[in-house]
Amino acid sequence: MPRKRKSRRNFGRIRKLPSGRYQARYPGPDGILRPADRTFATTTDADRWLNKKRIEIEEGRWLDPAEGQTTVRDWAARWLAAVSPQLKHKTQASYRSLINSQINPALGDRELSSLRPITITEWVATMRTKGLSPSRIRQAYRVLAQITASAVDNDLIAQTPCRGVRLPRMPQTEPHILTPLEASRIVRNAAKPHDLLIALLAFAGLRVGEAFALRRADVDVPGCGLLVDENLAEANGALVFDTPKSHQKRRLRLAPSLVKRIGVYLEALPGGDDTLLFTTSTGLPLRYNQWRKAFFDPAVTAAGLSDVTPHDLRASHGTWVADRHGVMTAAHRLGHSNASVTTRHYARPVAGRDEQVAEASDAWFSGHDNPQGARRGHDDDDDGTAGVPARV
Repeated sequence: MPRKRKSRRNFGRIRKLPSGRYQARYPGPDGILRPADRTFATTTDADRWLNKKRIEIEEGRWLDPAEGQTTVRDWAARWLAAVSPQLKHKTQASYRSLINSQINPALGDRELSSLRPITITEWVATMRTKGLSPSRIRQAYRVLAQITASAVDNDLIAQTPCRGVRLPRMPQTEPHILTPLEASRIVRNAAKPHDLLIALLAFAGLRVGEAFALRRADVDVPGCGLLVDENLAEANGALVFDTPKSHQKRRLRLAPSLVKRIGVYLEALPGGDDTLLFTTSTGLPLRYNQWRKAFFDPAVTAAGLSDVTPHDLRASHGTWVADRHGVMTAAHRLGHSNASVTTRHYARPVAGRDEQVAEASDAWFSGHDNPQGARRGHDDDDDGTAGVPARV
């Protein structure tokens, strides 16, 4: 009886190992023969694996296993070098710090292909055990997520391991929303010229870094205008001038009374158009912690207030504007590209508004639309939020 001829395999090769298990090898798109990442109990299992690998290659989904052997440390360095030109200096410094302090010590020597969601979950748990704040943990996770997403985009790994990972919740902290009169008290109790700086935080909604970076040329006294096109930030102890957050440059109209006082101040300010409006006594750019301790906090205390931060003034401004003139106007003044950021972080309900709505809706329910009445109640409000005072 003639012997049955073995059928030749049309893709890959299978051989039996001394252990009794089977090894599968296949040719990649480059023609190089590569072994499977595991051995198989039967030729059927090996053959099934080869068929899946053949389909991956035919459909263009195949990834070179050697690429996945790149370490997290090496790819993180390459990724950071590639994205740094598009990042602000402060963001670059933050990413580098997180990579060096949190990512590389724990995961730097791991191959990208070895990472799994459980690996990331364990890493997050370790950071929590070490006492890192929820904010710091979430920042580190976001950077790692960007690094691994870039590895997916560049065909080093098939999918990111940063998926399905539960992160610690951020504590819900509400900004201290002041009334315009309370903000004015802080301004009146601040040392000159820092009273003008604080007024710009409260009545123009500037970020502290934006106020620190203002120059003479940014102020249009005749037009009551202000150009916000620069931000002063600290990155690893160094002061860096950059564009505003999210690169949102903007022009703002200021209260005439405030512009008048700024104009008087500019007349006595030496230097040209590039001169900073606010500096230290020696003419150096301001640093947040030093400025707050020396000028802002004493003004808050002298105004009879407590638990007020410079950022609270910006949040208060956003609330006043959103309440009176709509969220979109508030978003523009705060320099937000998306109004959802304004509502999520800044605009807050103003006390007494719910009662006014109920009063107006009583007229609506009776079939009498009474916009004058609603407006009158709005204007007669005496809770300190009736508008920005003429004098600041």
